Amino acid sequence: MSRPHRSEPSSRGLIGQIIDHRWDYLYVLPALGVMMLVIAYPIYYTFYLSFFRTPPSLAMSEKIFNGFDNYATVLGSDSFQQVTWNTIVWTVWSTFFALILGLGAALVLNREFMGRGLLRGLLLIPFVISAVAASYIWRWIYHSDFGVLGAVLFDLGLIDGKLNLLDNIDMVLPSLIVVNVWKEFPFAMIMILAGLQTVPDQLLNAARVDGAGAFHRFWHVTLPHLKGVLIITVLLLFVQNLNHFIIPWIMTGGGPAGASDIWITQIYQIAFGRIRFGIASAYSVILFLVMVVIGYFYVKALTGDEDRQAH
Repeated sequence: MSRPHRSEPSSRGLIGQIIDHRWDYLYVLPALGVMMLVIAYPIYYTFYLSFFRTPPSLAMSEKIFNGFDNYATVLGSDSFQQVTWNTIVWTVWSTFFALILGLGAALVLNREFMGRGLLRGLLLIPFVISAVAASYIWRWIYHSDFGVLGAVLFDLGLIDGKLNLLDNIDMVLPSLIVVNVWKEFPFAMIMILAGLQTVPDQLLNAARVDGAGAFHRFWHVTLPHLKGVLIITVLLLFVQNLNHFIIPWIMTGGGPAGASDIWITQIYQIAFGRIRFGIASAYSVILFLVMVVIGYFYVKALTGDEDRQAH
């Protein structure tokens, strides 16, 4: 005799589910209250402030409502296009090279060899070093007069003068990307190394028996199993780079002549350098909307991976 089919709780609607689980929500109410205080309210107030003019001569209580003028000011400013291009270059190339370097390191560490544990620990050093400390170290490495990099290249005969990187408009952003990739690639390495543990050895052995070389085994067996991990890693790196403030601010402050200025440093300068909180809030809202779009794809990648595992 078949058991009668029970209707799913979702058929009662959202209100019914909340009523059914009303006591459960009491347990998470303190956490929700903290989240509302430290996350939801700042987001709300940033949106609210973006519709007001807040010149330095006025107190915050005397702000003037101006609608979408702040957004028009941001989008129509002369620097917005350049800063946006710098942000794209910084984010895309930092993500790309950190992923490639992390993938290569993960493939090496996935093999058995003497000293693998030591090498893994050494490769994790950039990730565990404070970003502030790393920024100051690399400032001295890049220093045009006393930098280690310039001295080594000069001794090798590769340059015949001072190595000017951080004060060079054309070289400053690539130099910062190098530092950022050095700091971030261990994260990609850890994520990909975890994904490599899920690749079935039976498939690799079968491909090896069929005569597939190392490249074909990687391309047709390993890489498809890493697809979900790679997508999530790329999205996490992209979000982190889009919001990365410490390295570009400490090493150059957005200079020279705005050549290394990105969205997050521009927002800081507008808010705390020029004391224009309304315009800075509008800038922050634009960045927030971009982050929401990226977050959508991140959640979709996570849920899509869970659906594939369920099936």
